[in-house]
Amino acid sequence: MLGRVLNTHQQWLCRRLADLGHVVTRQMAIADDGREIQEAVAEALNRADLVITTGGLGPTSDDLTRELVAELLNRQLVRNAEVLAHIENFFAKRGRPRPPKTDVETMVPEGAVVFLNQTGTAPGLAMRVNADELAAWNGTAQHRPAASFRPPAARPKWLVMLPGPPRELRPMFDDAVVPLLQREFAAENFVCRTLRSTGIGESRVQELIETALQPCVQRGLGVGYCARPGAVDVRLTAAGAQAGPLVDEGEAVVQSILGVHIFGHDDEDLEEVVIGRLTKLNKSLALAESCTGGNLAHRLTNIPGASAVFLGGVVTYADAAKAALLGVRAETLRDHGAVSEAVAREMAAGARAKFGADFALAITGIAGPGGGTEQKPLGTVFIALASAEGVEVQRLLNPWDRITFKDVTATQALELLRRRLTT
Repeated sequence: MLGRVLNTHQQWLCRRLADLGHVVTRQMAIADDGREIQEAVAEALNRADLVITTGGLGPTSDDLTRELVAELLNRQLVRNAEVLAHIENFFAKRGRPRPPKTDVETMVPEGAVVFLNQTGTAPGLAMRVNADELAAWNGTAQHRPAASFRPPAARPKWLVMLPGPPRELRPMFDDAVVPLLQREFAAENFVCRTLRSTGIGESRVQELIETALQPCVQRGLGVGYCARPGAVDVRLTAAGAQAGPLVDEGEAVVQSILGVHIFGHDDEDLEEVVIGRLTKLNKSLALAESCTGGNLAHRLTNIPGASAVFLGGVVTYADAAKAALLGVRAETLRDHGAVSEAVAREMAAGARAKFGADFALAITGIAGPGGGTEQKPLGTVFIALASAEGVEVQRLLNPWDRITFKDVTATQALELLRRRLTT
């Protein structure tokens, strides 16, 4: 809640649940405060049949969830011998004494299903909650739900509590929670597909496809947009027996309109697509970066198998480095400046020759916040692509903060190469 830690749980859990046919209707983030936690859990149980909490199950003073939920539901905490044995074994394997504070992790609300933690100590917990367990809490004036709450249903609900660290939460969800959901909840047929595009803005994407998608929307297709640095995602969703064909129809419409701007689907990154196409064509790539400072190389080397096609790169930030490592001529730097088409052209040709690559990308620009001129304003960038056919150069303007500038420019360079590889 202080903004010091990024909450990745909500995105990951929502994605996994939606893939399983359980679409999340509400997310809540609250501080480690007793009353806040109890009120949030009670409110969620009044609204939903499945509630998942994350965090607050560890041994430190700010881990309050276990005790507060037990109090909320008027359940006693009892020591669980299986959890105790698991924790003792966890520390014994590592040759470390078990901290006394881990005793609290062995205390489990009565009737809870225990999920042993294969990568940590705090167990996950799941409880079937009956309507009468919330009756006392809901009946007091200070805790009475708002009129918008739907009253607890006669059927029981499930409350699942998972530990906070992602390395513990994610395998526990897949190994223990998924089987519980499959056993206790009927999943709705739900399909979600994302088309990833670049080279076109979010508002323009909607303007182009909105009208054409209306027949699908009227039959239940959901359409969403997500803008990222240099890219726009179009998300298509549908539920029910005809969800698959409806999403397929919507995808065909978007594909026919956006065409070459679409580079991938769902979780595909542009660098992944580029590496895949280079691999398929058995072509190699080298890089020469200046203003992006290695951002492009970083993105490429995040992809498994990149070493088969990515030969290497240089970050020639200084003019002397451009000359010494890439063979950029002194007169080119003097007459045109480091940020110029001529220098980008020589950087790309030099990188291709130095590494013996089929393709080479070069980037030089003004990231700011200073350095811009009337002729070359802040955000000016030149991207060059060298190949056996010669060198082509794009001049672009990315007038954003330095981090966004680097991300967008790297995306534009990848897109320049992707399009070459598709022709």
